Amino acid sequence: MNDTIRPFTLEIPQTELERLYNKIDAARWPEEQPVDDWSQGTPLEELRKLVDYWRNGYDWRSCEAYLNSLGQFVTEIDGLDIHFLHVRSPHENALPIVLTHGWPGSVVEFLGVIERLTQPEKYGGNAEDAFHVIAPSLPGFGFSGKPAETGWGIEKIAAAWATLVSRLGYDHWVAQGGDWGSAVTAEIGRQAPEGCRAIHVNMVSVRPVPEDFESDDPDMKKALAGLKFYADWDSGYSKQQSTRPQTVGYGLVDSPVGLAGWIYEKMYAWTDNDGSPLDALRMDAILDNLMLYWLPATGASAARLYWESFGRFAGDPVKLPGGASGFPGEIMPAPRAWAERLIPNLIYWNTLDKGGHFAAWEQPEAFTAEIRACFAKVR
Repeated sequence: MNDTIRPFTLEIPQTELERLYNKIDAARWPEEQPVDDWSQGTPLEELRKLVDYWRNGYDWRSCEAYLNSLGQFVTEIDGLDIHFLHVRSPHENALPIVLTHGWPGSVVEFLGVIERLTQPEKYGGNAEDAFHVIAPSLPGFGFSGKPAETGWGIEKIAAAWATLVSRLGYDHWVAQGGDWGSAVTAEIGRQAPEGCRAIHVNMVSVRPVPEDFESDDPDMKKALAGLKFYADWDSGYSKQQSTRPQTVGYGLVDSPVGLAGWIYEKMYAWTDNDGSPLDALRMDAILDNLMLYWLPATGASAARLYWESFGRFAGDPVKLPGGASGFPGEIMPAPRAWAERLIPNLIYWNTLDKGGHFAAWEQPEAFTAEIRACFAKVR
């Protein structure tokens, strides 16, 4: 086993960027949708604006340089290279935290919170609030390796993250995640690896029980309505990726316009916005994230996580203490009862008045405050 931690520097050849531009220039576009909203998917006009900026205004080199400045690394775990950001706080007593992204996100989700977590004094906090940040790219995502064999589900990923933390020399840590990151983080809470003190999630996933449907609690009714809407209108992508990731992968890997349309729709549907994804996220940030799918060609490999683990997204209760934060624009905004079902030893719970599924990305200040408040209880 090679347990070396290797520095990783992004140096995308200019020829790869030119290939992207050529692909965009040669794209064949469909006709405009016959509705004036997003109900049939990403509207033609909105996608054209995004792709035109991607082709003519967006600067990948800025993102590349920033990622390189943070500290990127790769290490082999169970035969697979895992890419991760590792940003140590200047405060030696900082608490190590593993931040796990989801789909269609990446480590880009956390770029606005890393300095807030590592240097809290710059953002109204104290040295006692500091974290050492570890942000891995999920297997098959970003610049992590693409599994060549089945088995890289949330259980194996959770165990790999514990190995990563130990390899970095930390003997105690905490874990946080949303979307697939919440599934991996909850699994860490079930496995309770040595040194992990607590977890926090900003998406609570549990299976509803019969009494939930009889509840008069308005929060429960809202959660169940969100669950129904997701099943009826918002889950087509997950059905495709959890059953035929290879088939959908051909288009996502070959067509930048297809990839952009597939992902941009979720930037609309899952952010807390007033009608446009750009109400919640900057176009440059959306494209930074999109590039972490396009450049390493992860359309199929990222989709395979759904095939591996979608049926186990809502698993058994966790063993570790933990917290949860409810953001109003979440896909299924969970009531406290669901948080307690997932995390029986719920040491922190809060609901916020703005923010959506991509909590750290959309609301970095509020997200940071939630993380500080939750893990202050286990420092």
